[in-house]
Amino acid sequence: MIRSIIGASLRFWMLLIAIAVGVLVVGFVQLRSAPVDVLPEFTPPYVEVQTEALGLSANEVEQLITVPLEADLLNGVEGVEVIRSESVAGLSDVVLVFKPGTDLYQARQLVQERLIQAHALPQVSQPPTMINPMSSASRIMMIGIDPNKLSTIEAGVLSHWVIRPRLSGVPGVSNVSIWGLRDQQLQVQVDPAQLQAQGVTLNQVVETTGNAQLVSPLTFLEASTPGTGGFIETPNQRLQVRHVFENFGTPEDLGKVTVEDTGGQLRVADVANVVEEHQPLIGDAVVGGNDDRLLLVVEKFPGADTVEVTSAVEDALGDLQPGLSGMKFDADVFQPASYITDAIGNLRLAIIIASVLLALVLAAFLFSLRATLISLVTIPLSLMVAALVLYFRGETFNPIAFAGLAVAIAIIVDDAVIGVHNVARHLGEHHQADEDDRSTAGVVLEALSEVRRPATYAAFIALLVIVPVVVMEGRPGTFFEPLALSYVLAVLASMVVALTVAPALSMLAYSRGSRVRRESPILRLLNPLYDGILSRLVRAPRAMLIAAAACVVVGLAALPFLNTSLVPSFKDNDMLVNLQGPPGTSEPKMSGMTAQLSRELGAIPGVEDVGGHVGRALTGDQIVDVNSSTLSVKIGSDADYDATVAEIEDVVGGLDETVDREVVTSSQQEVNDVGTLTDSEAPGSGNNLDVLTGADKPLVVRVYGQGLDTLRSEADDVRDIVGGVDGVLDPQVEAVPEEPVLAIETDLARAEPYGIKPGDVRRASAMLLQGVVVGNIFGEQKVFEVVVKGVPKVRESVENVRNVLIDTPDGGHVRLEQVADVSIKPSPAVIKRDAAQRYVDVEANITGRSLDAVATDVEERLADSQFPLEYHAEVLGQTTTAQEINLWRVVGFSIAALITIFLLFQAAFRSWRLAGLAFLTLPVALVGGVLAALIDGATLSLGALIAFLALLGIAARNGVMLIDRLQRLRLDEAFGAELIRRGAQERFAPTLTVAVATAAVVLPFVILGNVAGLEIVNPMAIVMLGGLLTSTLLALFVLPVLYLSFGGGAEPEPLAETPGPHGAATEPVAGDREVAPQPARSRQFERAPGRANAAAYQEGEGGSQGKRGE
Repeated sequence: MIRSIIGASLRFWMLLIAIAVGVLVVGFVQLRSAPVDVLPEFTPPYVEVQTEALGLSANEVEQLITVPLEADLLNGVEGVEVIRSESVAGLSDVVLVFKPGTDLYQARQLVQERLIQAHALPQVSQPPTMINPMSSASRIMMIGIDPNKLSTIEAGVLSHWVIRPRLSGVPGVSNVSIWGLRDQQLQVQVDPAQLQAQGVTLNQVVETTGNAQLVSPLTFLEASTPGTGGFIETPNQRLQVRHVFENFGTPEDLGKVTVEDTGGQLRVADVANVVEEHQPLIGDAVVGGNDDRLLLVVEKFPGADTVEVTSAVEDALGDLQPGLSGMKFDADVFQPASYITDAIGNLRLAIIIASVLLALVLAAFLFSLRATLISLVTIPLSLMVAALVLYFRGETFNPIAFAGLAVAIAIIVDDAVIGVHNVARHLGEHHQADEDDRSTAGVVLEALSEVRRPATYAAFIALLVIVPVVVMEGRPGTFFEPLALSYVLAVLASMVVALTVAPALSMLAYSRGSRVRRESPILRLLNPLYDGILSRLVRAPRAMLIAAAACVVVGLAALPFLNTSLVPSFKDNDMLVNLQGPPGTSEPKMSGMTAQLSRELGAIPGVEDVGGHVGRALTGDQIVDVNSSTLSVKIGSDADYDATVAEIEDVVGGLDETVDREVVTSSQQEVNDVGTLTDSEAPGSGNNLDVLTGADKPLVVRVYGQGLDTLRSEADDVRDIVGGVDGVLDPQVEAVPEEPVLAIETDLARAEPYGIKPGDVRRASAMLLQGVVVGNIFGEQKVFEVVVKGVPKVRESVENVRNVLIDTPDGGHVRLEQVADVSIKPSPAVIKRDAAQRYVDVEANITGRSLDAVATDVEERLADSQFPLEYHAEVLGQTTTAQEINLWRVVGFSIAALITIFLLFQAAFRSWRLAGLAFLTLPVALVGGVLAALIDGATLSLGALIAFLALLGIAARNGVMLIDRLQRLRLDEAFGAELIRRGAQERFAPTLTVAVATAAVVLPFVILGNVAGLEIVNPMAIVMLGGLLTSTLLALFVLPVLYLSFGGGAEPEPLAETPGPHGAATEPVAGDREVAPQPARSRQFERAPGRANAAAYQEGEGGSQGKRGE
């Protein structure tokens, strides 16, 4: 089959060259616009629903919003694997994670159909909002806004109604949230004491203000049904009636409205302060060390190009700037596109240097312009084909995908070199034997067929080494999918190019001109040296065997000193400082502390910009209260990265001990966020797979129930049960964070004499403390709320709240503390739910036993336990990374891959002994890589680990090619040291050429260091350099000696001529004539039996074996 493919390629060589040129042209054009990102799209399909309920505590948010949403509307949506929620003060956040492979937009449609019924929710919140789909690396910009000559309210209005809509319309932008937004409100601030003095009730003010608006959301007011203006019809025209309400949009005009039921004696301004103010803050922005600024956070859709979208957003800001002359923008607070630009620049430089070095090495070792040019075309063509397939699949180009292409470069170089080297060698041999009349097509066919058969076996072996990554499941499997995909595509593309384009280029290059082959001066110098060393080694094989065994022992001894770090860490220019104050910390306190820290960080040499946010924003990606903040610290591209990061960590470490702090790169934060998607808990930092899965401890027993106090009590009992199981270590109950709240509880006995009901107390206190929206002002293409609320002093202290006056049905007033208990009590700061139920986790480590065995024992003990009504406990089925990736599946397929590799060796050699020889020597090739990793820092990073894939591929190819060649030679020569020398000598040039060429390609990535864009490839290149040394020594010295020692009994299959039609096979067409018929090839080795010395073995009648030829 391989011979047929090569023959067809030689027949249609001009067409194939044209196709190759077309692929290169299309690749260079299309890939310039390919989307580039820092991380792959590895987030599972999910839908997030947020409901704003400003003023509600976490308990009230859960009871009034989250429970109805989860239990009645969203639970049971088709395809949902996980439904979880968080309720914090003022916000309900429900996340539905769907099965892998679910169409995201179909999932959103299913959720939206359920949300249509959300009108049945209590009227205490905004309508539920389904957040737009987000990329795995969602945040692409933070834009600081300095109001400059404008007030913060004016800047907030412009940000809300002008800037945000414009940026939201930029292609690729998914969401724009505004931190520090102070949206304009027309507030009617009432003082209960003043109302009492005027004889006016709070309801009168609400009704008057609401009915003065065009429309009111309060259904008990007449303004809730404003009607339409209609029109009048004259004989000649129709006039639409329009009611002008803009004049009532100012405090002065609204203050002139007469208070209802006062006989026209009092106006609104007489009983209340009518002012323009802003809503209560749920978060704030810190820019340039000031906490009176605004911050826009721009997020992108999945698959959008970060650099392209960032550029489009900057262009949109530039278009808006002339009309916003009173404001200043700082678009550099946070911008991952700058890292991507730096990374692309570093990669481009490394690739250019690598290309030049590769060309020089190939020219020096091949010492043939034609052979060098063929290699320099097929290598980038293979990479281009793989990249184009990724592009047309809609994949983003990121460091993970690039790593897959980079690790395949050794195999691509080998494919390119062994073919042209063998073609040049065969042409030279035919020239020396005065066989110049032999057609070029025939020689090319013979030469390429000879090497492509073993190379194809080696290519399949190289594909099998990636199987553990391919079969990995869960979020880690999705994260590493681009690596496996790009690697497989590159290897397959290299194999296809070697079978099709390489023969066509050889036909083009060698069809004219001299066939004289000039030997490389370098190889001419090294050949005698190599032959001398090998000759001594084959005479003393025991020393080589001891040396190989010693290498394996050294490699195994070095393994315990190596740490693993599978999730790459990138040298982002943007560092994130996450702060978490004690629950209940006020917004001014947190904003002031964050602003002070930003000023200190901004003074660090190497820091270019600092900005951040406190709390959350509408439709934002932070589900937190005002005790949480995040600062983005931009490090200059010319700064000492590691020293600057260390100084940032020192400054952050000096904060108050009550504040939790964390310093991470922006990409690491994105990875953490995906890790928290299904259970909202994940390790805060690290580089292992646990960060991707959110798994922290292997055994988790989740206790479900309703009341928090009972949940804690039951969780304590479960902890005791779990602790009694053999193998369980240090079981702990997850702490539930609490914050102080002001609890108002109506005392019916005290309220009854005044005719006051609990609902009256809640409504009155809500109006005074939080305020009630009584209408909206529509004007200037903007909408502003009209709110009735208490004067600020009402909310200044607990004592003032206790003394708030509440209207009684008889027109009198009573202080709040006379009818209710007002006290500070602890309450959950955040309430988490899973499967539509509250829960508390009991976590434990495992020692001495398997997780499955321990989990089974725990389940048995839980089954014998009694729980209160509506309470139960479950052992979570997927609590470890091993379970999410399906470790047993990975192990099973890995074993199957190893067995298949061994069988492929056997199929290539037709010998179990030689298969075992090649298989068992593969670890020797990795020893150099292990030692290089140890020298580089004793860390097996993702790049270092995937480098071993390349080394295994190279070692397998070298082994297959060498042993195959030795087996071929045994058909003509007697087994012995001379045969070994000759075969090894023939493989010396291509083996050394591939090793040096591959080293030349990876060397620039080592020299440039661990800079932006090379964080994965740099350790990969270091390990490959070390591994190339041992794999080359293995192929040149160890394998020949081992073959001499153990390969004597592995007789090659005898050649049998298989006559074609009329005893001859027709060769490919060369020009307009057919090539002279050649003797048929053996199926096993496809080698003509009539070369230099007749065939070593011939089958006689009855299958008897002939004599060995000399």
